[in-house]
Amino acid sequence: MTTRDITLIALFAALTAVMAVFPPIALPILPVPITAQSLGVMLAGGILGAKRGGLAILLLLVLVAIGLPLLSGGRGGLSVFFGPTAGFLLGWLVAAFVIGWLTEKYWDGLSFVSATLICVVGGIGVLYAIGIPGISLMAGVPISKAFIGSVTFIPGDIVKALVAAAVMVTVKKSYPIIGQAA
Repeated sequence: MTTRDITLIALFAALTAVMAVFPPIALPILPVPITAQSLGVMLAGGILGAKRGGLAILLLLVLVAIGLPLLSGGRGGLSVFFGPTAGFLLGWLVAAFVIGWLTEKYWDGLSFVSATLICVVGGIGVLYAIGIPGISLMAGVPISKAFIGSVTFIPGDIVKALVAAAVMVTVKKSYPIIGQAA
């Protein structure tokens, strides 16, 4: 791992943390707020690739675990890993890795459409596959209620996927990070 890799990992951990500045939108159905931070997850994987993108989110989660208030609403500390958002936090790590892996796999033909699909698969599909059971388990709600409540997140997540895809394609054209030798 190079100094450049470490710098990029730290930069995208910070970028995802900064997205916590946008106020969370609380939903009456679920104890999980709508935040902008999943956009940072999509960007980390889509711009840095699987390894560096996953490490960026892992770094963020370690900083949260030691108590830094880097999550939306100024939350931090170990308690967030035992609350209703725990599944989504774990899902961020897996989603960044999957988005990065898919981006690397389809790098040569990456277009706005393929980048959007990658962000939808990783940033919505994978994230929800881990986050919804996490809500059910940690909040003690039936999985059906967690699933139905999570549907309200989809429009915003699609917008985030579109934004991330546009940035991914722009970065690929102007300053590709993934296609370069590490």
